[in-house]
Amino acid sequence: MESKKAGEEGESPMTPWEQHAKVISIPRFDYKAPSSLLQRSHSAFLITCTIKREKSATKEAMSILSKYVGPFNGETSGSSGTSDANVDAKRRKICTEEIDQIISKTVDSPEITDDAGGNPKDGSSISANTDKSEAPELALSLVKLTRSGLLLLTLPVENSLDTIDVVSKIFCDLGSGSLKSPLWCHRIFPIQATCTLSEKELHAVVSKLVQQYVNDKGNKLTSPLKFAVGFNRRGTDESQLKNPKDGSKNSDMSVLLDRNKCFSVVAAAVKANVPDSVVDLKSPELSILVELFPLSGVPNGSLVVGVSALPLNLVSTKPKLCIKPLVGDKIGKKGS
Repeated sequence: MESKKAGEEGESPMTPWEQHAKVISIPRFDYKAPSSLLQRSHSAFLITCTIKREKSATKEAMSILSKYVGPFNGETSGSSGTSDANVDAKRRKICTEEIDQIISKTVDSPEITDDAGGNPKDGSSISANTDKSEAPELALSLVKLTRSGLLLLTLPVENSLDTIDVVSKIFCDLGSGSLKSPLWCHRIFPIQATCTLSEKELHAVVSKLVQQYVNDKGNKLTSPLKFAVGFNRRGTDESQLKNPKDGSKNSDMSVLLDRNKCFSVVAAAVKANVPDSVVDLKSPELSILVELFPLSGVPNGSLVVGVSALPLNLVSTKPKLCIKPLVGDKIGKKGS
């Protein structure tokens, strides 16, 4: 009957994929994203979720992030979406005042961002003078990964958006009750920059992020600066790097897969920018988190990591250093 009706109206019936997408509203994987991550740095969100519930988590992540970031690739906003965005913008403007009290030291002012070498002023990114109450129109790309329980959503380029500011606002709205507690998404890790897992690139990225943190006048630094380093390999080890065509490159990457070596590279970058700094794993003022992306569709031996410099109020130190969960343990147990 549906195909007959479509034929009468002169419209071609939808393909199975279109019907599937129409029902669950999940974007397709951006198969160009992995190669783009190898070529240049990006801002991104790495989300942990319930295993075998990746589709449900993707839909939930879209619903959450679209309020703060904008549409996903392939999505268009209609007139109704515009009115909803205006309502969300007003709510976020009010919430911004609460962030200074609840989640301090995380919102960068436009002037500081410019001084710290923040957002470039080309058309591919958001201007530093953009009103924070307005939701930027950026396209998030869904990247295919080789491991379950993970979602990777990338922005067009690095500094497209202050990802730490976005996650701070999400925590603020969850705390105030204006945002519904997620069921499938566990943690949202705000990626400030990406790079290949090499000593030179990792040192350069960490140095840049630490310098931005130090230059941010909203961060009241102690003396000495207490910092900690977290490295999550996502199960990848040296045995997975086998590509005889480029032995030297793979050798460098496999060496950095060792936690102690990676920690020493990151710590050296921190101390190069802040000589008066010490490691403190219990209450670090600054936490450098390095996350290895299990990317699908990249050459064998190519490793890409996401890096962020996070304040203490966004991380938990027990049982290990990581981004705070979106829902507390007690609430999570009741919800499950």
